Amino acid sequence: MRDNSSATTIIRPVIPSRSATGLWWGLLGVAAFSFTVPLTRMAVGGLSPLFIGSGRAVVAAILAAIALSLTRQRLPRGRQWARLAVVAAGIVVGFPLLTSFALTTAPASHGAVVIALLPAATATAAVLRGREHPPVAFWLVTAVGAVAAIAFAFAQSGGFGQLDRADVLLLGAVIAAAIGYAEGGLLARELGAWQTVSWALILALPLMAGLAALSLAQQPPSASPGQWAAFAYLGVVSMFFGFFAWYRGLAIGPMAKVSQVQLIQPVLSICWAGLLLGESLGWTTIVGGLAVIVCAGVAVRVRLNPQRPEPGR
Repeated sequence: MRDNSSATTIIRPVIPSRSATGLWWGLLGVAAFSFTVPLTRMAVGGLSPLFIGSGRAVVAAILAAIALSLTRQRLPRGRQWARLAVVAAGIVVGFPLLTSFALTTAPASHGAVVIALLPAATATAAVLRGREHPPVAFWLVTAVGAVAAIAFAFAQSGGFGQLDRADVLLLGAVIAAAIGYAEGGLLARELGAWQTVSWALILALPLMAGLAALSLAQQPPSASPGQWAAFAYLGVVSMFFGFFAWYRGLAIGPMAKVSQVQLIQPVLSICWAGLLLGESLGWTTIVGGLAVIVCAGVAVRVRLNPQRPEPGR
């Protein structure tokens, strides 16, 4: 096989892998995403969920087109387009639309359950897709962290009770985002971090622009300046710039390790819900937040420092 063949070119990593700096990029992405749930809840007060879910993707796609054009990025090749379709289906179409409709009835603290489930789902998708093999101790701590995050979100929201429409939508959003994160993290090693999310946005633009136009025809927007500001954040940061850091962290990897930083996200989201929306916060915020952060830290430490066999064994 020649060195300049397309088969060898597309697998050459754009981003070096296996560096601890992936954690810091992942943390930056999580900080940006932590505002998504409370600001979506704020925006649905004056904008339709269909417009929020699709319109934010249109805003981000315009930014992506500008960035790709100015930097003269090469087009993806071959199977990369199919993989970009998987990314777009998960993070551009699935997660924004499902969470927007769910948060029309569920409070932001209840919606944080989505974020609490994402690390375990992303780690599972990463292992299945990326062929990573974390030690057993990593999975045990990950499970404890996921349970702690879910219990924390349940305590804040008052519990699920019976599974209703919003819960089904939130569960679907978790699955969609986990698949999109895992595939995007791998693809970012070939295309680059921001390039991956940009091409995914461009690929989904015709569909999302059509849905945005449909929503405007069905329900003309009537929002306050604060609600428009929340929508702008969702389009510019949650849908675009946040993925720069997040996908770079996943690309540096390992994905199963970096994904655990998401365990901190429900803590931040519920804190922002209290500050921005006035949702009640109590002592469970402190206790649950500490439990989630400790579990995330232990999981990362286990993955960074696996046990080595003793000499002579």
